[in-house]
Amino acid sequence: MHDRMANAIRFLAMDAVEKANSGHPGLPMGCADIATVLFGKYLKFDPKNPKWPDRDRFVLSAGHGSMLLYSVLYLTGYADMTIDQIENFRQLGSRTAGHPEYGFASGIETTTGPLGQGISNAVGMALAERMLNAQFGDDLVNHRTYVISGDGCLMEGISQEAIALAGHLKLNKLTVFWDNNNISIDGAVSLSDSTDQVARFKASGWNAFHIDGHDAEAIAAAIETAQKSDKPTLIAAKTTIGFGAPTKAGTKAVHGSPLGKDEIAGARKALNWDSPPFEILADILDAWRKAGTRSAATRADWEKRLAGAANRAEFERRISGKLHAGLAGAMADYKKKLAADRPKVATRKSSEMALEVINGALPETVGGSADLTPSNNTKTSQTKELTPEAYGNRYIHYGIREHGMAAVMNGLALHGGLIPYGGTFFCFTDYARPAMRLASLMGIRSIFVMTHDSIGLGEDGPTHQPVEHLAAMRAIPNHLVLRPADAMETAECWEVALGSTTAPSTLVLTRQNLRAVRTGASADNLCARGAYELAAAEGGAAKVTIFASGSEVEIALDARDALQKDGTPTRVVSVPSFEIFDQQDKAWREAVIGTAPVKVAVEAAVRQGWERFIGYDGAFVGMTGFGASAPAEVLFKYFGITAENVARIAAERVKNGVPKGEDARAVPASEPARPHP
Repeated sequence: MHDRMANAIRFLAMDAVEKANSGHPGLPMGCADIATVLFGKYLKFDPKNPKWPDRDRFVLSAGHGSMLLYSVLYLTGYADMTIDQIENFRQLGSRTAGHPEYGFASGIETTTGPLGQGISNAVGMALAERMLNAQFGDDLVNHRTYVISGDGCLMEGISQEAIALAGHLKLNKLTVFWDNNNISIDGAVSLSDSTDQVARFKASGWNAFHIDGHDAEAIAAAIETAQKSDKPTLIAAKTTIGFGAPTKAGTKAVHGSPLGKDEIAGARKALNWDSPPFEILADILDAWRKAGTRSAATRADWEKRLAGAANRAEFERRISGKLHAGLAGAMADYKKKLAADRPKVATRKSSEMALEVINGALPETVGGSADLTPSNNTKTSQTKELTPEAYGNRYIHYGIREHGMAAVMNGLALHGGLIPYGGTFFCFTDYARPAMRLASLMGIRSIFVMTHDSIGLGEDGPTHQPVEHLAAMRAIPNHLVLRPADAMETAECWEVALGSTTAPSTLVLTRQNLRAVRTGASADNLCARGAYELAAAEGGAAKVTIFASGSEVEIALDARDALQKDGTPTRVVSVPSFEIFDQQDKAWREAVIGTAPVKVAVEAAVRQGWERFIGYDGAFVGMTGFGASAPAEVLFKYFGITAENVARIAAERVKNGVPKGEDARAVPASEPARPHP
């Protein structure tokens, strides 16, 4: 029966790929035995209650083999994974996308496909389980995380970042099956890699060993060994890619292409499978459906324990993702204090101040940094260092692993019950961006705290000075980029990020001090509108509107003062978030943009995206190239990002009219070229 159940996966996979005329049959055929043992005997899950908080998590890190996951979900009885969905593999509107997508169907725990992301998400899930277990106990939180990973996942650099952290934190309830089939798209893995993966994992603090990936008893014994380990476990399962294909098994030909009718016919003969495509014999399907009910009693017992738990309400609130009711009042009081104190601090410090309030009100927040804690200001009095001896603490030292940090944060968010935030320098979104993009694709509440946001970081120079990064991050769909101008806006941006349950957020924060530009406490969160009028024109209808974000808002205000003194009515619009502004109704957007004939935007970055505010003929004061190594105030003056320059350009346009074409788009600067010795 094991062989027949495994073959059900194989033939659903090869037939679905054949019908779609695209896909990856090799991995599902090679890993069918592993999935059959895992789902049939060990994985704790209930298709009738797929969001059961104490279920085991299964992550198919090698997401190209998605038909393995879809087949198992159908066979075990997940209601939304029907045979029609299997037959519509890779078709528009189906739940069975080419790579698994979170939210498309129950049982898909994360979006995978970009190799290395899944195994890294799984580290976050396993860590979340340990953290919540420390807070709520074995009765409510006691489950495992399993992964199927391929050669490609382990070649990706992010995998080392993730497994090193998992080994360091002794996440012993994490088990990774490595589909050790020796084949990549180009051919044999030996073309490009000769790593001893078992030795590598052992060096990273894991328990690791080899097995035959087609031996059901060996697979079962390996799982039981992993369950007793005091370390995370790698099971190096030697498999044959495309197992059962008579001429293509064990070759690159079976990795990412349909097998073809003749090869599938040969596989049916070789594996004694007489059923037509997409038909599973009743006794095989019954065996699989029985496996799907295996944990129902366990789940019912868990629900009884939850019903009698003293901390049930808090547990359910945490799992639901709802914020504690006390947060709103705490933040309102804090913003009143900011209005009174008007602190002149860097927005990274403003973020720390806001987090001190937030972390006191929300026990589910989990902070961290990629070895830049003193610079990112991500640690507060409530967040003690998390260690293997203290999983209940709330601050993770990720080490210099920006990409791994972002992917682990995604796993923490996906697990539920926690709200992760993590920091590094904004320039290093280059390292973390693939995981940040996937957070956007999944629509999850990961919060990225990015400091040192411009040439304002000063002497560290252009290697660390973001120039194109705001445009790059704003280009990611469904990603909130929040660049506050002072402590008040920073508090509001944190409220926005915490309230965003369908999109991740990136807070973009300064190293240099900024004066308070919002001097009153508003009952409304103005940053939640994306852009708003900060200072109105005086002495008539506005002739100039200056748009700015972050540290350049104070420059815009100073330029306005100069223009007003010369009799030019000028307004200033603060723009903390393009994405949120775009979501506002037409009336709000038109009112904010206004009708002033002269429009100027100022931001210490490249121009891309500002056209929504200033059009293609509006003036932009910012960067056209890399920065330089010098004190911040020197750099802002050198590159012409000053109130004097903004006021001069606006005044010239009021007097002479708005130039057209390239003359309008040129970035005015005192010295346009970067100095070079």
